[in-house]
Amino acid sequence: MRIGVPTEIKTHEYRVGLVPAAVREAVHHGHRVLVQSGAGLGIGCDDDAYVAAGADMVADAAQLFAAADLIVKVKEPQPAEYPLLRPGQVLFTYLHLAPDPVQTRALLDSGCIAIAYETVTDAQGGLPLLAPMSEVAGRMAVQVGAHCLEKEQGGAGVLLGGVPGVAPGHVVVLGGGVVGASAARMAAGLGARVSILDKSLARLRHLDEIFAGRLHTAYATMDAIEQLVRDADLLVGAVLVPGAAAPHLVSAHLVAAMRPGSVIVDVAIDQGGCVATSRPTSHAVPTFVENGVVHYCVTNMPGAVARTSAFALGHATLPFALALADKGWSRALADDAHLRAGLNIHRGNVTHAAVARDLGLRDWDPEAALANHSGPRTWTSSRSPPARTRPTTSTSSSKFRCAATR
Repeated sequence: MRIGVPTEIKTHEYRVGLVPAAVREAVHHGHRVLVQSGAGLGIGCDDDAYVAAGADMVADAAQLFAAADLIVKVKEPQPAEYPLLRPGQVLFTYLHLAPDPVQTRALLDSGCIAIAYETVTDAQGGLPLLAPMSEVAGRMAVQVGAHCLEKEQGGAGVLLGGVPGVAPGHVVVLGGGVVGASAARMAAGLGARVSILDKSLARLRHLDEIFAGRLHTAYATMDAIEQLVRDADLLVGAVLVPGAAAPHLVSAHLVAAMRPGSVIVDVAIDQGGCVATSRPTSHAVPTFVENGVVHYCVTNMPGAVARTSAFALGHATLPFALALADKGWSRALADDAHLRAGLNIHRGNVTHAAVARDLGLRDWDPEAALANHSGPRTWTSSRSPPARTRPTTSTSSSKFRCAATR
């Protein structure tokens, strides 16, 4: 199979879909790997490193997309890349479609097969391709939040760790999964006072055990959220409903009740954000101030630490990318229910229930889609899709899990 690795063009995105070691593995499996010239420069891997690994270098994105059967990226395709996708081509990347109807329509129009990293599952019920970037984003959330609290950044001038005789800052983490636990670890390491909220008592119990009293756990009722958010110097939004838009658990009214100069880092922004006042930002202009509160809502946070992120992500995605190439996408998806959970778009049809529900579209069961490659187009057909054989994912805030990104 011909595997294409384009240069990422999202603002200040420096990661790359395959690092040279992964290219070498794919070539060893008998595949031809096409890498766009300069794709790895942001992580310190020049074209010579890719050539040494067995890649063929391609001058531009148009040539690469035209030649490749499988496109392996990091971030969702940008508008300039929409016309480059073609029917039957496989796109393997982060997509985050639920809050993005424009991208969804473009992928439906292209006729491609789009597999989203963020909805691939594992046997333990986790999201293995989201986890490494969630770990990065959680750690970064406290790092960037501490910077935003500095006075010249618009913050209140609070040092999270405090000093002898002066109380430390209060970090509130909304969501206790991978992002939340990573953020709590960083905040506790800085000496901050840390509170973490979640709906799962089992998860709160686990966090209490592993942090051994270094943080306060709270069950995420509306009352607890309101009390803790009002008192936060730094609020980390770490909420996720897999594949769906994040629930708004912090209202604009509650943001207005926060202390002036406090900071919100909404890691859930890829899925629309869990704070009502959040809106997507970029590394070029990462923050804005709303109701006196600094908001950091960058949609590709791990891109700022591109080398660490690219290698961490590559270790997780490589087995799945090789399966798609070795077996062919249809057989790989048919054989692996966890990889099949990543199928979001199939030849003009939405094949993920949460995405379809949030965008007001009908979903086509992925197993039925694989059995019938020419199934009805989600947004044009008058036919009803076949009944799903599994329950859909709830978007209720009572089901939120820790967010992840990217």
